[in-house]
Amino acid sequence: MAATTTGMAVRFAPPSIGAAEIDEVVATLRSGWLTTGPRVKAFERAFAEYAGVPHALALSSCTAALHLALLVAQIGAGDEVVTTPLTFCATANTIVHAGATPRFADIDPVTWNLSPDAAADAVTSRTRAVLPVHYAGRPADTAGFRSLAALHGLVVIEDAAHCVEGVSAGAKIGSTADLTCFSFYATKNLTTGEGGMLTTRSAEWDAAARTASLHGMSHDAWARYASAAPAQYDVVLPGFKYNMMDLQAAIGLQQLATIQRRLRRREQIWRAYDEALADLPLIRPAPIASGDVHARHLYTILVDPASGWTRDGLAAALADRGVSTSIHFRAVHLHSYYRERFRLRTGMFPHAERVASQVLSLPLSPALTDEEVAHVTLAVRDLVLRRR
Repeated sequence: MAATTTGMAVRFAPPSIGAAEIDEVVATLRSGWLTTGPRVKAFERAFAEYAGVPHALALSSCTAALHLALLVAQIGAGDEVVTTPLTFCATANTIVHAGATPRFADIDPVTWNLSPDAAADAVTSRTRAVLPVHYAGRPADTAGFRSLAALHGLVVIEDAAHCVEGVSAGAKIGSTADLTCFSFYATKNLTTGEGGMLTTRSAEWDAAARTASLHGMSHDAWARYASAAPAQYDVVLPGFKYNMMDLQAAIGLQQLATIQRRLRRREQIWRAYDEALADLPLIRPAPIASGDVHARHLYTILVDPASGWTRDGLAAALADRGVSTSIHFRAVHLHSYYRERFRLRTGMFPHAERVASQVLSLPLSPALTDEEVAHVTLAVRDLVLRRR
């Protein structure tokens, strides 16, 4: 965004990329192997160890991971998947792509994550899976969803696009579900530019997802050309083009190696926001539960009318002061496709609708300087205090 009269423009989520990532990409270019190869395999091994699971599959996006998770769990036509309306559309879109029906349930009004109790009320005889989202980096109630799944014989698929560093009641996100899906998009805590990861404890599901992720071929290019084995393959199913490249994994390996340092910086910025906004009539993120680790992906406030502002009005005023913000998210069930296709309407999920109508995400990235963070807090304080 262009600088304003204040002389400072604060981007919403600039990527935190250093010399190590750049050097590794250059080394990959010089290696002569750009697509799925040794760096992807190394990234998968490192991420599996980080998540505490035996299997991790690097993919082109979290959307690809969600789609494959549903497919390997054999969820399709006639099935329902319970999920949250407060999420990016990809969560619901992939359920539709698999041929199933998304069945929304309301969020917890404090954590803004899918409520296990609301999810339980949404379960029907057709429900095959529950798909919670770790909203903004806050771990969902994974134990609650496992209990729900055990009661009804459901598969638990977690959308951890925001939660790569997350821990729920002492258990690492990535190991708490049957299948977990991560995003490495440009704005995410760990980025590969575009990319994602699917983790599971099931060797069978991992093998099925690997085959489906690359055209349904029995061997990928690295397996065909990097060994003495014949460069032959068989197409065993009509798969997809969901593989990650070595160019992406080169970045991911370096990002993973320094992920805790970047999380500490995110926590510093989070505390600065909490302290600066504590006395304002804005609703800040709730404290984290004992035993949990919040990934601090998004610092989301609710712009209550008591502040004297509408959410969109405050966002526009902050933009005039050089502060980029974002909205996470418009409730999925209120988008025209879902309203019309599944006969959904305003008023069905009041907690999600309230958050969606008031939520505003402030800039958050380890790449932000102290001066930029101070500029954000001063701008918010000045604008809100002028309306009191």
